[in-house]
Amino acid sequence: MSNSEDRIEAHLTITSADDSPLDLLQQATGLSKQRLKTAMTKGALWVSRGRNTQRLRRATRALREGDDVHLYYDAKILAEEPPEPILIADLGAYSVWNKPFGLRSQGSKWGDHCTVTRWAEGHLEPQRPAFTVHRLDRAANGLILIAHAKTTAAALSALFRDRQVKKCYQALVSGDFSAQPNPTRIEQALDGKDAVSEFSLQQLSADGQRSLLDVRIETGRKHQIRRHLAAIGHPIIGDRLYGSGEDDGVDLQLTAYLLAFHCPVSDKPVEYRLATEAVSFQLDA
Repeated sequence: MSNSEDRIEAHLTITSADDSPLDLLQQATGLSKQRLKTAMTKGALWVSRGRNTQRLRRATRALREGDDVHLYYDAKILAEEPPEPILIADLGAYSVWNKPFGLRSQGSKWGDHCTVTRWAEGHLEPQRPAFTVHRLDRAANGLILIAHAKTTAAALSALFRDRQVKKCYQALVSGDFSAQPNPTRIEQALDGKDAVSEFSLQQLSADGQRSLLDVRIETGRKHQIRRHLAAIGHPIIGDRLYGSGEDDGVDLQLTAYLLAFHCPVSDKPVEYRLATEAVSFQLDA
């Protein structure tokens, strides 16, 4: 077990079917049962049985001798409050959301309560499980798909994998982009994998210090748009990872405003687009 005040990691093995994981973890960590229950509901407890590991959501779940229980307790993470996404469309088998800045696409071993999937599970009617289809940076905002059946998740994920989804973004970047070809196509591998982005200038600020771009990507590598733009000297405003640091405190000015694909449920082409007012950046600082 590792323990540093508000960050605790513990692993224990069930020796009897009568063992209570909360009792064992309380003894091992000194955390109250209420804190452990909160950690459980927020996705910080796991159980392993053989090669299968999954989150432990219910204290009443029957466990077997030999099961391993894992706790990843981080008080700071568990104290986070998820910003509220906006439901764009509910197709039953999947839903479309406008994910705000700060909401995660996926959880970690330390919890998943601040993810769009958990929000969907807790707020959609009727209630359904939620499965990740694709990712959108925590710092970015915009359209994201959530599947509600494993078969639908597989079908939608295949569309992204096979590059059958049209994905468009708007980005507000630093500098005068007018000197670049319009459009500018970047084919720069990231992490050993091919990555293709295309940038078109939409508008230039009055002082020439900021440029509004339309962005289309053919691949979906981690931080692809942010890394490609930083590489050509036009980091996105508010980018704390790849920017200059001049815009600290500003949200990342990157919005996924369009998703278009052939729907595997209706067998028809569909397009989801954010309203213009939902994609509004302050061009002139």
